[in-house]
Amino acid sequence: MVKTIEVVGAVIAQDGRIFAAKRGKGKSMAGFWEFPGGKIEPGESPQAALARELKEELRIEAEVGEFVVTTRHDTGDVVVELSTYICELVSGTPILTEHEEVRWVAANKLSDLTWAPADIPTVELLAERFG
Repeated sequence: MVKTIEVVGAVIAQDGRIFAAKRGKGKSMAGFWEFPGGKIEPGESPQAALARELKEELRIEAEVGEFVVTTRHDTGDVVVELSTYICELVSGTPILTEHEEVRWVAANKLSDLTWAPADIPTVELLAERFG
């Protein structure tokens, strides 16, 4: 039976642009863009997991808001179940601890990046919503 990993991703929007993070070398899906976030730990709500992951990975405080979508991507080894949420940056400037690069991207330019497969449905929804 294939293992399912529940993860969360943050759609941080500011001044009409969306925050995107490029997965670092040595990580699975290295070089692909994603919405920052990570795994939900046992007993943790998706919102709490996302706030924690943003603090750990980027050293920022964010308010987790509206749910966007949940997608499933079968990598062959595991099924990644990604739930994305609109987030507001409350404090801090992103510091790279796990990502190779970050960018603020106009919503209508998100599709110019090479996204991790699980993130593509969110990118498409954002293009419709903000593009």
